[in-house]
Amino acid sequence: MKVVLIGPYPPPHGGVQTHLVALQQFLTRQGADVSVINVARHTGKASPPGVFFPSSSLGVLQLLFRLRPDVIHYHAGGTLPARVLGLALATTLVPRAATVFTFHSGGFPTSAEGRSVGPTSLTGFILRRIDRLIAVNPELAAWYAQAGVSPSHVEQISPFGGLADDGKAELPAALENFLRSHSPVIATVGLLEPEYDLELQIAALGQLRRHFPRAGLVMVGSGSLANSLRARVEGDSSRDHLLLTGDLPHQIALQIIRRSDVLARTTWYDGDALSVREALALGTPVIASDTGMRPAGVVTIPPRDRDALVTAITAIARRPASPSVTPDRSEPDGRALRAVFRVYQSLALGNGRAVDGALAGSTQKNAPIP
Repeated sequence: MKVVLIGPYPPPHGGVQTHLVALQQFLTRQGADVSVINVARHTGKASPPGVFFPSSSLGVLQLLFRLRPDVIHYHAGGTLPARVLGLALATTLVPRAATVFTFHSGGFPTSAEGRSVGPTSLTGFILRRIDRLIAVNPELAAWYAQAGVSPSHVEQISPFGGLADDGKAELPAALENFLRSHSPVIATVGLLEPEYDLELQIAALGQLRRHFPRAGLVMVGSGSLANSLRARVEGDSSRDHLLLTGDLPHQIALQIIRRSDVLARTTWYDGDALSVREALALGTPVIASDTGMRPAGVVTIPPRDRDALVTAITAIARRPASPSVTPDRSEPDGRALRAVFRVYQSLALGNGRAVDGALAGSTQKNAPIP
């Protein structure tokens, strides 16, 4: 089976990028011929084998026609601007290729733009032309239905593909020293963007240190707020207890989560955050803003509530020490990745290319334009 994955490829190592790489590696182990087309800004010095970095939408289309895939799986996050919708529509024009689309988003269905989408909208029309839509949470599944997509064309699959971590990643000296010299350690892993409410965590740290003078906050990630946050940290009285690491390889980020006392996820809105799932699998307590879709085991607090965050961290820091939790590695590849692969098999058989399943919804590509 020839599969083309389209989406953001690391660096940076965000949630969608992590899922894309995990899927690429899993499919390769299954014997699939996998290519990746990066559609985000690339900051790396070299392109890994099988990963393409076209400079334009036309370059993406030329690659799709040249690679002749059996399955095209497009991953997008955040919002649905015209360029994303246009590329999603273009994937349905590639001959003999089954199409899959995963929308990794937490806040879009409840946004004004998301609420305006209906069966007669252009967005709804484009979504219905795609052979299979993957919803990463129930809210997105409901939003697909709002757009007029038949439930038979929607699969709800978590993006968490399991842990591929042996706990042996070597940390940079400055990071190692920070973790050893602080307790409790609060970690946040994500993008340095306004919706992650990182100012709230910095303010909470100052309050926490009144009772825990050695408390420290590690912020892992990159984004548009990087420079302003560094300036904010430099001017803060807790600056020696705040560490902005920038973007890090996924294995090092997992090691930070493993060794932290708390993972904080203070987003204004959210989907199924991979860092939350990873922390739970590693046995690290998670405190997250209540978005209505947090997995079991997460301590939830109201969004934008500093006092609630401080209270929750304090309660965890004062718990008696407990034995470390060993993650369950009985299914290292994860159910989610296997579920995606089964979708591919089902779709590709309809084009005479796979060994199992049946292509459903191929007639959607003949739907009339509204």
